[in-house]
Amino acid sequence: MDPVTLTTERLLLRTVDARDTDTVYAAAQDPDIQRWTTIPSPYLREHAVTFVEHAVPEGWVNASMFTFGVFLPSGVLTGMLGITMRSLGTAEIGFWTAKEHRRNGYITEATRVAAHWAFTALAVDRLEWRAEVGNTASRAVAENTGFTVEGTLRSALNNNGTLRDCWVGSLLPSDLSLPSTSPYLPAPH
Repeated sequence: MDPVTLTTERLLLRTVDARDTDTVYAAAQDPDIQRWTTIPSPYLREHAVTFVEHAVPEGWVNASMFTFGVFLPSGVLTGMLGITMRSLGTAEIGFWTAKEHRRNGYITEATRVAAHWAFTALAVDRLEWRAEVGNTASRAVAENTGFTVEGTLRSALNNNGTLRDCWVGSLLPSDLSLPSTSPYLPAPH
């Protein structure tokens, strides 16, 4: 699949490429991004090169991972967002926000438009979000986007060689008033 560009009132979501390597590298130096995400720590420039110049384009080519830089119209990087295909109809979303752009609602806005795209363009019927227990900022983004937090998975997230418990949540097309590609029969309450 060729990379797509998504827009909101305040943001441009586009794939990243070699021109963004240094910006991604600089943002990923934030200790909170290294602590709460599964990027390598310490995060070296070669990690940024491999991610931006190899993993991102390969993900688009083989339709396994759809990565967007989240930019202001001025071209400033506010964060990263990725949608990884996990199984037929199921994808997982992950994101981080550059330190100086937190608490502006950018990643919530980006998550909402990316989820809509996944449901309408990728035939995703379940979008999952996972974050290490304690990552309250990530949980706030998920909840503000409309994800239902479904529980805690023990030993389900590998962060730099250490297994950790994580929260898991889901967003369904119906949560955004969109149709599913497959019928869904929820369990009775």
